Amino acid sequence: MKIKSFREIDKPKSNCGVFGIYGHPKASLMAYYGLFSMQHRGQEAAGITSFYYDTKKKKNRFAYNKGTGLVSEVFADPSVFDNVLIGKSAIAHNRYSTTGSTTRANIQPFNMIYKSGLISLAHNGNLTNTTQLRNDLQEQGSIFQTTTDSELFLHLIAHSKKNTQLEQIHEALNIAKGAYSLVVLTDDALVGARDPFGVRPLSIGKLDYDGGTSYVLASETCAFDIIGAEYLRTVNHNEIVVIDNDTLQTGEIKSYKIWEKDPPQSKHCIFEYIYFARPDSKIFGENVDKIRRKLGKVLAEEHPVIKDDDEKVNVIAVPDSGNTATLGFATENNKLNYPTKFEFGLIRSHYVGRSFISPGQDARELKVKMKFNLVKGIIEGRHITLVDDSIVRGTTSMILVKLIREANPKSLDMRITSPPVKFPCYYGMDFPSKEELIANHHQSEEEIGKEIGVDSLKYLSIKKLMEIIPNGGRIGYCNACFTGDYPIPIEENSTKLSTE
Repeated sequence: MKIKSFREIDKPKSNCGVFGIYGHPKASLMAYYGLFSMQHRGQEAAGITSFYYDTKKKKNRFAYNKGTGLVSEVFADPSVFDNVLIGKSAIAHNRYSTTGSTTRANIQPFNMIYKSGLISLAHNGNLTNTTQLRNDLQEQGSIFQTTTDSELFLHLIAHSKKNTQLEQIHEALNIAKGAYSLVVLTDDALVGARDPFGVRPLSIGKLDYDGGTSYVLASETCAFDIIGAEYLRTVNHNEIVVIDNDTLQTGEIKSYKIWEKDPPQSKHCIFEYIYFARPDSKIFGENVDKIRRKLGKVLAEEHPVIKDDDEKVNVIAVPDSGNTATLGFATENNKLNYPTKFEFGLIRSHYVGRSFISPGQDARELKVKMKFNLVKGIIEGRHITLVDDSIVRGTTSMILVKLIREANPKSLDMRITSPPVKFPCYYGMDFPSKEELIANHHQSEEEIGKEIGVDSLKYLSIKKLMEIIPNGGRIGYCNACFTGDYPIPIEENSTKLSTE
């Protein structure tokens, strides 16, 4: 298979994490910690905007700090939280873009002063009617400052003829189509919203501090844990939530529907469970760790690893996202009376950043070696089963298998806790074009396994996957990357121009 391009890691990228907090004296610092815990959702850039009241000019103002790099790099100077990002409300964003530049103009949150006051917005997801909206708005005189679809929300809000900021936001969300989880700061509220299909996640938390109570919104609940916030619930699909001063007094979070008539069934992104989210998070109201263990367990039931010599199988994960599922696989394979042991055969470096590679070096292989190292004593002369959550292009899998083969395993099998990825995503994941996906170049698991270099390769079936996920009978999930069944219509001329 010819690979057109190589990215640092042969995995789908999760496009961004968002965070919002209202009513806390150190709102921007809490936002920093929330972003830090969601660093895995975006590592290209980060930003925080805070709102405060200017007592001299007697009006609200906003302050912001943003930049490229990791959260700890962008906010390396702690004085920014005391001297710049002041105020009791803030929103924040980790960025990973599907395409486009990483210029400062594209870094969220986006801030705007317009006829109705101040507004700041951060977006996770991709819109599917970007080209149409952009053309329509430009014809109406809009001048775009970025190359992202997220900016469209601001223009739609500014063009609205509605009276209040909340009404303007509501109208904009009815015009924009696609996947979005938003946190929005207005002059007097923190607003959160998930699109009518609820593709991307967003949860609500409550944070008590000495002197009061504040409320928090975040893509993942691990952001609540780091600041000691209590998880309340997920923001429902097709829901707008409003947190304001009344909420601080009464505890009541106002709720509105985006589509008031005939709302669709939810279509939560199933890949949040498989790969994106941290295992210690709740996503769509469910524990990720519990679901991943079950994915591994059912994979072993469907495709156990059996060796005729009755020797023990050492099961190793592709870290870190494969760790939990591998535990489930090893436990179940052992229960089926096939001697199995979970081992740490691959060690992942967490400190791989932008690295110099000299001309002539094999960039692909070197980057994988920088990211993973083998524990050769666990592999040599043993039956090895490698468990991973997905195979996209197959480039990393090929190189990992080659490295493991160099340690002389007795056999090498591979098990994948998701079905074959055959279709690109238009809703906020960086899946490549259909032509780059390895599953579209081969007719069977056997052929893919041969291409990668393993003795056998088996995927979890789509049928079993849909049976495993919680409340599958009454809550819908998007599995378009496996099936091609896109729940939200895509623009005819869409080329994944939408970026965050």
